[in-house]
Amino acid sequence: MSFIRRLAMPKDFRKLDEDSIREQYAALCYRVVNDKVRVLLITSRGTKRWIVPKGWPMSRKAPHEAALTEAAEEAGVIGRVRKEPIGHYTYYKVLDDGQEVPCVGTLFPVRVRLLRAEYPEANERDRKWFSRKKAAKKVDEPDLAALIREFDPSKLK
Repeated sequence: MSFIRRLAMPKDFRKLDEDSIREQYAALCYRVVNDKVRVLLITSRGTKRWIVPKGWPMSRKAPHEAALTEAAEEAGVIGRVRKEPIGHYTYYKVLDDGQEVPCVGTLFPVRVRLLRAEYPEANERDRKWFSRKKAAKKVDEPDLAALIREFDPSKLK
């Protein structure tokens, strides 16, 4: 059984041909301030919904490295990424041509050291720090919201 089929997927994903489900690598960017975890969310370019940085696989980059690259490009993050993902979530991505494709996001924790003032997508996105609880309420994807709510950096291996 493949990686995608082993995931707990929503009903509408289960009936899809496995080859039609795409994978993206996502970054859960966080910092700890006064013992409180803060999560960085960015807005999507089109709808301005709150999301985490994410993108397609990159040749010659491991999945966690691709997630860190996306965090740098989309949010100006300088930080340290963990090699092990904290989980997966499902969603539909709207492509530039308007087509919706089913995706599985593999979420990697990124401890943020600095945020650049200038970065490639600075003029296209907003970014903001939230508590885990508020960040979970801001994102649309239930699986992602649960991962954010339950995230505890002190339990990372």
